[in-house]
Amino acid sequence: MSHPSVSRIGRTLLGLTTVAACSAGLLAATAPASAARAPGTAHESDYPNLAPTPPMGWNNWSYYQCGGLNEQVVLDNARALVRSGLAHKGYRTVTVDDCWMTKERGPQGELVADTAKFPHGMAYVGAQLHRMGLKFGIYEDVGKLTCGKYPGSLGHFEADAKLFASWGVDYLKADGCNVPVPSGQSKEKIFHDLYTQQSRALRATGRPITFSISAPAYFQFAGDAVWHRVITWSGQLGNLWRGGADIALQQSTPAAKWASISGNFRYNANLADLQRPGRWNDPDFLLVGDSGLSRDEMQSQMSLWAMMAAPLISSTDLGKLSPAALAILGNREVIAVDQDPLGVQGHIVQQDGDAAVLSKPLRNGDRAVALFNGGSTARTLSITAGAAGLPAAQSYRLRDLVTGRSVRTARTIIARKVPPHATVLYRVRPER
Repeated sequence: MSHPSVSRIGRTLLGLTTVAACSAGLLAATAPASAARAPGTAHESDYPNLAPTPPMGWNNWSYYQCGGLNEQVVLDNARALVRSGLAHKGYRTVTVDDCWMTKERGPQGELVADTAKFPHGMAYVGAQLHRMGLKFGIYEDVGKLTCGKYPGSLGHFEADAKLFASWGVDYLKADGCNVPVPSGQSKEKIFHDLYTQQSRALRATGRPITFSISAPAYFQFAGDAVWHRVITWSGQLGNLWRGGADIALQQSTPAAKWASISGNFRYNANLADLQRPGRWNDPDFLLVGDSGLSRDEMQSQMSLWAMMAAPLISSTDLGKLSPAALAILGNREVIAVDQDPLGVQGHIVQQDGDAAVLSKPLRNGDRAVALFNGGSTARTLSITAGAAGLPAAQSYRLRDLVTGRSVRTARTIIARKVPPHATVLYRVRPER
């Protein structure tokens, strides 16, 4: 992950190896490094706030990678978003990831779409998505080459940004593979300079393009002080950022997929103090609907991502969603926790081995409380209302956002016999 020339698949495997090494318990929370300013503040020179709530949509990478990417796959999944009702529920940004272009730039130095994959070109893709009421996202890299060894934007930031704007791009995911770091120079400074150039180039187009930064993922193992500093400046240059390991690929084993979901939750949950409303920590794609995951595991990812105010970006074959997977992705009450206008990432308020309880304040005064059993046996999990951050009250109304059932409790929020890898998600309301 920290080596700029490691391929995307290689970075995924590195991340899973690290997850396996620490899967016995939650990663210890670490205090954020000193930031240029407090996480809740903004500055007029920051990138425009184009994502007031966490972005939602679809990306081809985890399920299709390079070999399965083409125009039909992208547009078929876009149609499935609309047909299934997921677009109406907020999943509107369709992003074409790596390998969409030719290996060489054109005669004027321009990026060229691979016509074997995209016979009508990228402007056509954008136009089709816009006709469906969707947004168009695209992938590039701030280095010399993308992770898949296609042309990067280094030395071409302004021209590439103008080209994207002319294609109607609404969202740019900028990776950090193959960033040259000359001997004796600071890797962080090089990354900061290149992402600054990309950020300025996007702003100069005059088109509102949501900017997803991958820089922190290349510093996850450089020590918390450096990692947190990179996250801080990423929040000034863009709207969201990848923090660490890639989520597992479609061909990964079921155990590796769960380890990936669990591992990405564990690192991202400890970054809550570095997020601020409109600037989002991104623990990577939702695998809900992918083969090999149980219903409890899919629901856990959806619930935990919602608690963390994470982008909800699916990466699966949406045309093959089971009714259970569609219900998980489309659960309006869980989506509302993720998209809550207060824009706060939930904090871990209690942890015990593989179990954790998260609490997230919501704008109307309610709290979302998630009780997660990451272990291999069923457990009863509980926390007092006070420990969950709730005010004193005569009683509390607990609404299970998955089952729809409501109960009242005088003091203790409890989830009985939570299955392995499952999460119970409550919306809790004080009653006086």
